Amino acid sequence: MPELRKRGTVKVGILFGGASEEHAVSVKSAREVAKHLDPAKYEPVWVRITPEGGWRWCDGPDADDGAKAVLSPDRGDHGLLVDGRGPVRLDVVLPVLHGRFGEDGAVQGLLELSGIPYVGCDVPSSALAMDKSLAYTVARAAGIGTPEFRVLTDDEKLDGLTWPLFVKPARSGSSFGVSKIEHPDELPDAVRAARRFDSKVLVEAAVAGREVGCAVLGDDPDLIVGELDRVALSHGFFRIHQEETPETGSENATFVVPADLSDVSRALVRRTATTVYRALGCRGLARVDLFLTDAGTVVLNEVNTLPGLTSYSRYPRMMAAAGLPLPAVLDRLITLALAR
Repeated sequence: MPELRKRGTVKVGILFGGASEEHAVSVKSAREVAKHLDPAKYEPVWVRITPEGGWRWCDGPDADDGAKAVLSPDRGDHGLLVDGRGPVRLDVVLPVLHGRFGEDGAVQGLLELSGIPYVGCDVPSSALAMDKSLAYTVARAAGIGTPEFRVLTDDEKLDGLTWPLFVKPARSGSSFGVSKIEHPDELPDAVRAARRFDSKVLVEAAVAGREVGCAVLGDDPDLIVGELDRVALSHGFFRIHQEETPETGSENATFVVPADLSDVSRALVRRTATTVYRALGCRGLARVDLFLTDAGTVVLNEVNTLPGLTSYSRYPRMMAAAGLPLPAVLDRLITLALAR
């Protein structure tokens, strides 16, 4: 039976969930997309990816799973193959996925094979940004400061690094598997915690400075930069997505939007964030997280190429403060993807 389409609408395949530690965050992001995607312009086709990696057709983020669905690599299909329905043609795909297999270039590669336009960064930029050691290397080549870091080897020697240290998975997000250590005796436990999420472990020196974020939207050279934010920590380090009720506020962090920075610092952060965005080859969207030191320098923290879109997430909050609410952000992202 042919797939029917609402007249004049764009059929958007929305992938959410995912087989990563950020599955639950992705579902929350998908709920916000469901609330804010303009139904007069877009017809969503929902596909939930289970924690085990199964793909399921469904009617929305909170609906029961339906038939099995796969993204066809055959460009003639240009969409999904759904059990009992046959091919479902898609105009564009919005991957609302965070972490491994969603933000690291894996699903982007599948979409490239399928020939379907998709929102966000391509394969190389997704892979570069996801691997913090590679992102740091590219950023340094572009003249951007980074923390002192080492990729942990079997001998686990940390000569030349200034304590305290952060031990983290090189290719994970939302602070999963991250530990702050003050003494070498703490290293083995921290490494074990990191290796639960990635075989590649990064050790980096802590940076003394204010943690600030910059939301970037668009394709080079036409970039829109949202208002900056500042993460104000009472203790520990930022890990809101691991908290039980982040919707009601973080246990140790508040967000200052717009960030309370001088005009000089604001301009430096925005300039640095767009330099990083371009150096990594980002497109569509990304949130660039940085440290602003007391000396007035900027140091890269990380780049999120599919930042959270939850009700408490930083990216939509920064864009809204700049006059672009989430419906407008989604509209621009889909328009960009189709224009490519």
